Order: sequence, then structure tokens, then C-alpha cells
Amino acid sequence: MLDTRASNSSQDPVDIAVIGAGIIGVACALQLARQGLRVAVIDQQAPGHGASFGNAGHLATEQVFPIADLSILKRLPAMLMDPMGPLRLDWKYMPRAMPWFMRLLLNLRSAPFQRTVAGLRTLNEGSLQAWKRLLAAIDRPDLLKEDGSLLVFERPESRTALDAVHARMRQQAVPVDVWDARTVRAAAPQLSERIQGALFFPSTGHFLDPYRVVCELVRAAKASGVRFIEQKVQGGQLHQGGVCLMTGQGKVEARQVLLACGAHSARLTEALTGKSVPLDTERGYHLMLPHECDRLPFAVTSLERKFIMTPMEGGLRLAGTVEFAGLDSPPNMERAWQLHKLSKGLFRSDLTVEGATAWMGFRPSLPDSLPIIDKVCDGRVMLAFGHQHLGLTQAAVTAEMIGEMVASCASKRPMAYRLDRF
Repeated sequence: MLDTRASNSSQDPVDIAVIGAGIIGVACALQLARQGLRVAVIDQQAPGHGASFGNAGHLATEQVFPIADLSILKRLPAMLMDPMGPLRLDWKYMPRAMPWFMRLLLNLRSAPFQRTVAGLRTLNEGSLQAWKRLLAAIDRPDLLKEDGSLLVFERPESRTALDAVHARMRQQAVPVDVWDARTVRAAAPQLSERIQGALFFPSTGHFLDPYRVVCELVRAAKASGVRFIEQKVQGGQLHQGGVCLMTGQGKVEARQVLLACGAHSARLTEALTGKSVPLDTERGYHLMLPHECDRLPFAVTSLERKFIMTPMEGGLRLAGTVEFAGLDSPPNMERAWQLHKLSKGLFRSDLTVEGATAWMGFRPSLPDSLPIIDKVCDGRVMLAFGHQHLGLTQAAVTAEMIGEMVASCASKRPMAYRLDRF
């Protein structure tokens, strides 16, 4: 665990206060410090202990489509009835979730859908190289394995669906190859004979330990002068010279503030900008299997079973499942253990759950599936949240965009990510 206690006592004015010590906030803080700015990161948790701790670890540059399509209407009854389904809506949360879902459906119309795809593609196309630059800058390129990933299928009747995915990816210029069953087994020999074939995405990769990545970025940030304050931000107020933030230890004064606190960003955004953001949370689960380090060479996703398996230093991480139940409901860890059941039949022998640990975290999602990466209130407030499943993937490129915004009047990149789209 990172020790941030020594950094908590000093609250001198800074150039930029970053609220949020997840992968987005820490990457942005390091980028800004390297540009010569005085930076403080404020979070009530130690760095990397939110969604950044338990994500799938997949550098998902191939995921250029929104989190849902029109088939969600057909799946809504099942979402309400099946507590273990891959996509679940808690019926008790449904009244609060319905306005968000209505916005999601409106964004599936042709024009907004294409805007989302263009925005995600732009971010993802720059993500791998941005990560390579960032990891090289902290002398830790070894944390990322640039070895591609697979989308496998088992049933012969699923080939049509796989072909449709292939066509959509090619249409968006996503690098993708078709592998037959023999090629799959040559690359991943422990996968089952049931695997019929796969799509291979060569421009993807995986991280050996997502939490360790945050820790290494924090160490580099501290070396660049970034202060870490482990306190909850209770409120804030803009003034002519910048922003004043209230914490349990008193005030933090800054010329600018960056809101990068993921699923918890909506309240502070409204308090500081007056803008209500339709931010909700997809609760994601993982199951970590510590005795399965050598099962796979790279991340593998199942087309039919709708979950991903990523090899890491600490074992094999099974992740996926989406649950809409808000920030306050207790986790249903049966959903994490369900991932082990889903893995049965995908390997020549079943995975062992000895010593397994379950986890749940919050993915911050907006109804058009695009993040907000923007600079408002005369530049005093910057925003970097709403990355849904792609926070890890897009963290480094987001940090570069925030750096551009601070260094100039506006980002040089296409701006599909503005707050005022809502």
C-alpha cells in the first residue's frame, strides 16, 4: 500500500488540484507536474483503490462501439429477472435508472451513435502509443504486454455473429485477424477443443497488475513534486483567482481544479459548474484466481459467455458482468463467483478457485458512452471522467489531452467530449 500520510499535512496553494486518485487522476497529475505545474491530488481513499484496482487489465483499443445497442430493449425483462445475468438492472434501482436509460436509447439513433463511434475510435487509436510514452517516461515499459487479445466462439451457429463483429471492426479500421481453431490452440494450448475460432486484435494488450501501474505512476508523480492528500472533498467554490476546496483538514486553494473522481464526479461537477451531468455507474465484478498464472498468454473474451479472462502477475482475472444498482447498494458477490461457473468448458481442465478473491467496483458511465474531457468556467474547472469500461485504456491519452488543455486555450484533438453536449 502506498503511504500518503506524510503528504497530508501541507496544504499550500497549488496550480492544479486533482480530485481523484484513480488511474485517470494520477496519470493526469503526473502529466501536469511534468509540465512544470504545482499539483495536489485529493482522494478519501489511497491511490488506486477504486475502480482502478479491480479492472480487467485489458488495453481495449478494439472497443470502439457504445456499451449497448438496440437489442437492450429485448433484454430488459431478462435484466430485471436474472440476478446472475451478464447485464443486470436491479428492479429497485429502476426508477432512478430509467432517465439514464432513456438518454441511452436516444443516443442509439444514427447521428449520435456515429458521433460516439468516432469519438471512441479517436481516443482508442491514440491509447496504445500514449501508454507506451507514459510507461517509458517512468522507466516501466515492462508493466504492459503488447501481445494482442482474442474473442473466441464455441458454437458453430455463433460464426455468423462473429463474422458480423469482424465486419463492423473492419469498417472502423480496427486491426483484426480471423483465426481458425488450430491457430487458437497453437497460441493458447490450454483452451478447450470446443473453441471453433476467434478474432485476434493485434493492437491491444494487457497490464500485468493494474494496481501496480497506479503505484508506479504515484511514485513518479511524487518524484515530480505532486502532493497526495488523503481526504474527502466536502465542497468547493470558484472565485476570481481560481477555486477553493473544502476537506476534512481545511481548505485547499488552487488556480484550477481537475475533477477525475470517476463515478463520484457528478456532485462536484454540479456544485462547481452548475451543470447536472447524467452520470451513472456500471457495477463491475472480478474473480482473481491466484493459482492460474500460466493458463493464457493474453486476454481472452468469450463471445457467447460475455466475460474476459486476463493473465496477470497475481493469477488469472475473470471479469465482466454489468450491474445497474447505483453507488449505495451492497455488492452481490455471487456475481463475481458466477464468473468461475462461466469459465467451465473453456479450458481442457477446469480452473481452480483455491485462494480466489472477489471484488466489485464502479465504472462511471454516461448515456452516450463517451467520457467528458473538457475545460469550463474560464478554465478554472477541468473534467476527465465518464470513461465507462475504458478508463484504463484511455487514461494515458486523456492525460495528454488534459495537458494540452492546460498548455493552450483548447485541446488540439477533436472535441466530442465536451460537457455542454448534455
